[in-house]
Amino acid sequence: MTSRGALTMLGLCTAVLVLAALYFARSILAPVAFSLFVVAIVWPLQRALESRIPRLLALIAALVVTLLVVTVLGALITWAFGAVGRWLIDNALRFQALYMQSTDWLEEHGILVTSLLVENFNAGWLIRAVQEVGLRLHGLVTFVVITFVFTALGLLEVDIARKNIGHLGNEEVARTILQASTQIAGKFQKYMLVRSEMSVLTGLVVWGFTLLAGLELATAWGVIAFVLNYIPFIGPLVATVFPTLFALAQFGSWQLAVIVFLGLNLIQFLIGSYLEPRIAGAALSVSPFLVLFAVFFWAFLWGIPGAFIGVPIVIAALTLCEQRDSTRWIATLLSGRERR
Repeated sequence: MTSRGALTMLGLCTAVLVLAALYFARSILAPVAFSLFVVAIVWPLQRALESRIPRLLALIAALVVTLLVVTVLGALITWAFGAVGRWLIDNALRFQALYMQSTDWLEEHGILVTSLLVENFNAGWLIRAVQEVGLRLHGLVTFVVITFVFTALGLLEVDIARKNIGHLGNEEVARTILQASTQIAGKFQKYMLVRSEMSVLTGLVVWGFTLLAGLELATAWGVIAFVLNYIPFIGPLVATVFPTLFALAQFGSWQLAVIVFLGLNLIQFLIGSYLEPRIAGAALSVSPFLVLFAVFFWAFLWGIPGAFIGVPIVIAALTLCEQRDSTRWIATLLSGRERR
C-alpha cells in the first residue's frame, strides 16, 4: 500500500513538473510542435518538387508556399477585424443607446442595475475587446518567425532522420517509429485538408446567411468564420458571438439577434458536428469530449497556437497508442466511434 501510494505521488509530481515545463517553455516548445506539424503537411509538396528541381530550390519553393498561405490567412483576418473595429468606432453610440434602453427595461421590471455600472459603462469595452484580439494576432508574428525557422531546418532533415531511425540497433523499434511517423503525417495531412474544406464551406455559408439576414459587414463575417474555423470550438464561438452582438446593435431587436445567433450556430453544428466527421472518416475519429478538453488545455498552456495544435497533438498521441498492444485500448476508448 505504501509503495503504491509512493508511486501515485511520484506520478502526480511528474505530471505537475511536465505541465510546468510545457507552460514556462512555451515560447520554444510551441513553435517546435507547430513546426513538426507543418513539416508533416508540407513534406509531400517538397518531395514532389525534388523530383523535378534541385533539393534546395524545392525547399525554398515549399517554404514560400507555406509562408504565402500563412500571410494570406493573416491578412484576411487582420482586414476582417479591422473592418469590424472601424464599424465599432463609427457606431459606438448605438451600443451606448442600446445599453441604456436595456437598463431602462430591466428597471421597469424590477431588476435594478447599480449606478456605478451605469456611470462607467460605455461601448469602449467592445472596442477594446476587438483591439485586444488584433494585438494578440500581431503578437503571433514572432511565433510565426520562429516556427518558420524550425520548419526550414526540419524539412532539411526529414530524410536524414528517416535514415538514422532505420539504422537503429533495434529493428522492431525502428519499424514502429517509422510506421507511426508515416501514419501521423498522413493523418495530419488529411486533418488539414478536411479542416480547410470545411472552413471554406463555413465561410461561404456564413457570408450568404449574414448577407441574406441584412447584417452589415457580411464579407468580414464570412472571412472571420473561414479563418477562425481552423481553431476548433473557440474559433466558431467567436465567429458566432460577434455577429450576434452586431445584429443586436444594428437592428435594435433582440428577437432578430436571437435568429442570427441560432442561424449561425445551426451552420456551425451542421458543418462541424455532422458533415466534417463524415468526411474525415474513422481515421481521424476522436471523442468530442477529448477534442474540447485538448483545445482548452493547450490554449491554456500555449495560447492561440495551442488551441490550434491541441487536436493534432491528440491525433498523434492516439496514433502512437495504436502501435502497441499494451496501449491500444487507450486509442480505442478515446476514438469517439462505436466498436462493433
